[in-house]
Amino acid sequence: MRILRAGSPDAAAFLDALRDRARTPAPEVEAAVRTILEDVRQQGDAALFAYTEKFDGIRLDAGTLRVPEAEVAAALESLDPQVRQALALAAGRIEAYHLRQRRESWFYHEEGIGLLGQLVRPLARVGLYVPGGSAAYPSTVLMNAIPARVAGVDEVVICTPPGRGEHSVPPAVLAAASLVGVREIYRVGGAQAVAALAFGTESIRPVDKIVGPGNIYVATAKRLLFGVVGIDMVAGPSEVVVITDGSVAASWVAADLLAQAEHDALASAICLTPSPNVAEAVQAEVGRQLATLPRGNVAREALKGFGAVIVVTDLRAALVLANAIAPEHLELLVADPWALVPEVKHAGAVFLGAHTPEVAGDYLAGPNHVLPTAGTARWSSPLSVEDFQKRSSLLSLRPEALSRWREPITRLAGLEGLDAHAHSLRIRTDAP
Repeated sequence: MRILRAGSPDAAAFLDALRDRARTPAPEVEAAVRTILEDVRQQGDAALFAYTEKFDGIRLDAGTLRVPEAEVAAALESLDPQVRQALALAAGRIEAYHLRQRRESWFYHEEGIGLLGQLVRPLARVGLYVPGGSAAYPSTVLMNAIPARVAGVDEVVICTPPGRGEHSVPPAVLAAASLVGVREIYRVGGAQAVAALAFGTESIRPVDKIVGPGNIYVATAKRLLFGVVGIDMVAGPSEVVVITDGSVAASWVAADLLAQAEHDALASAICLTPSPNVAEAVQAEVGRQLATLPRGNVAREALKGFGAVIVVTDLRAALVLANAIAPEHLELLVADPWALVPEVKHAGAVFLGAHTPEVAGDYLAGPNHVLPTAGTARWSSPLSVEDFQKRSSLLSLRPEALSRWREPITRLAGLEGLDAHAHSLRIRTDAP
């Protein structure tokens, strides 16, 4: 893991590469995704089955596309009791946190004007994409489905790539779905699954919004379909910035960096410290721990491309640089983390102190682990209950309000050249 000095040409080049890694995908990727989307829009199930056979090597039909509800329920019942207990603990904590986010409709009465307010309503139907392949991600189910349920969404649907063998969908994913009351699950992944959720097919009804992570093809499909359907965000590779002053063991810092680096080869793990000695200690610890990791090859590739320890002048400079990066995860592993919080401007989630590793937030602390990446924390926020609610303004005016506002409204309408707007008011306020 390289050591860089803030402000140096090498550090500037590293930060430029960090920003470039999540930019618009290669033209051939977007072209391929556009073809898939159009095929699914026009051909429905037939395209789903053809692309699943092409990409996953598995033949599906209308009878095998959906996971039987009995299989979903059985997965929870057959789960190892300790794993089930852990899932239930996580689900309870995630629900408790997100219950605090739920908004309600509100109204107020203004004397002589009428009633004004806002209607808050849940989305009707939401699609959740759960990545598949060699790994199972029950935490993805919990973090996306629970805030949807808290918001009042009646229909939550899961699409996940089919696997081979006895279980075409990992039992842990089915168990998590059953735990949070999701029964409609389809064995289909990739851009074709996103298209099915957006357009609908003979077997899958369309949804109002698509949430959940995926590879570059899934992310590109979501981006291209925004407007046809709502999306949560276009997620990029995972990332962490750890600020440390030497008060926390270098082995702990290194462990947290590697926890992000093992996600995939594009993951980013950055340590910011004012101490060259700490930088060297963290670098040594990363090398030592890396040699023992089962996913060490993945983590090594990520650190080679997007990992660094950057030496800064002081902790304030570390915060300035962290805000410029606007990371998905920001860990403040310093003696007094609360003293730095006022300086935090841009981060998806902030973890304070030695005993608050990012991994606790990944699974069951409570806050959502679906976070803005690739610098988008400058303007966006973690997934929340509000992502599954929509708001409508409500107005009920009295006649005297229109009479009082006749002059300013007609003047403003005239200023914009919208005569019919002014007429709509005058027709109600002119004497008979």
